[in-house]
Amino acid sequence: MPENSKKMTNLRQIARPQVVVLAYDGLCTFEFGVAVEIFGLPRPELGDEWYRFAVASVDYGELRATGGIRIVTDGDLSLLASADLIVIPGWRGIDSPVPDALCEALRQASARGCQLLSICSGVFVLAATGLLNGRKATTHWRYIDALKVRYPDIDVVEDVLYQDEGDILTSAGSAAGIDLCLHVVRRDYGMETANSVARRLVIPPHRDGSQPQQLTRPVAQLRESQRLGQLFDFLHTHLIEAHSVDSLARRVGMSPRTFLRRFEAATGTTPARWLINERLLRAKDYLESSRLSIDSIAEQTGFGQASTLRHHFRQQFALSPAQYRKQFSRPGYCTLRRQFKGYTGTRST
Repeated sequence: MPENSKKMTNLRQIARPQVVVLAYDGLCTFEFGVAVEIFGLPRPELGDEWYRFAVASVDYGELRATGGIRIVTDGDLSLLASADLIVIPGWRGIDSPVPDALCEALRQASARGCQLLSICSGVFVLAATGLLNGRKATTHWRYIDALKVRYPDIDVVEDVLYQDEGDILTSAGSAAGIDLCLHVVRRDYGMETANSVARRLVIPPHRDGSQPQQLTRPVAQLRESQRLGQLFDFLHTHLIEAHSVDSLARRVGMSPRTFLRRFEAATGTTPARWLINERLLRAKDYLESSRLSIDSIAEQTGFGQASTLRHHFRQQFALSPAQYRKQFSRPGYCTLRRQFKGYTGTRST
């Protein structure tokens, strides 16, 4: 997770947060679809707890999207005044001017505490508002140099999937938008819910934001992919246990050297770092949605001792577990999850 994700903001402090995604003439269809799929679909297993969703038009008249699609929206930029999260799904071109009315609406939304999220080239919209000056941001690797040259006051982070600045979040290329939106769901509703959404999308539940955009082998061979997928499933259900490179390599039938190389190619990190990240995510979920003691959480997440959990938690989030629980616990949410535990419309982990 990027360093500045330490400035965490949780929309679950708001009853049914309002997400508004922008639509514009020349709309990037995939990026728009990502926002709709993750924030706009109903989630019956959460009852009335899920986000509210609307689409706001940037332009007047007919809106055309890539692929010959025509878009009908819920309203104009006035919808941004009531948004808790605004999603900018790409932009029609990095050389295309950003309307003054849109810049002003985004600045006003930010001033009242609304969170702003861009996918891929959508960062150029945020850059045009001036809100990224002095802040960290990322975008698709193809646009990194252009962003640096045009907006030198932005601290451009080159090789990450997404950057979380708390109130402003930016992602790299198209698929990284999925990772960032799932990161928001994980932050707002916890790991179990984010995993449920990921399963519905049939994608891995978590890719750390600091993972490089360009992997040397982005697509694994079929047999290898199946073996690693089974390994990830095994590790998610055995986080409490100790694992070594040798034991994991034996489980997937590889030599330790081959296993390390292919694991890093698939995840962008080492097995040890991956396990720490997953254990921290599990610990966050317990802190948010249970009354377990810090000692118990350390035991149930594989850290063993509370001191070890505190060390890694502070290193990753600049907060102690107790401080995180105080800021982000979700009263009553445990009851809600138990109530819908038997719901079969969406599988959970």
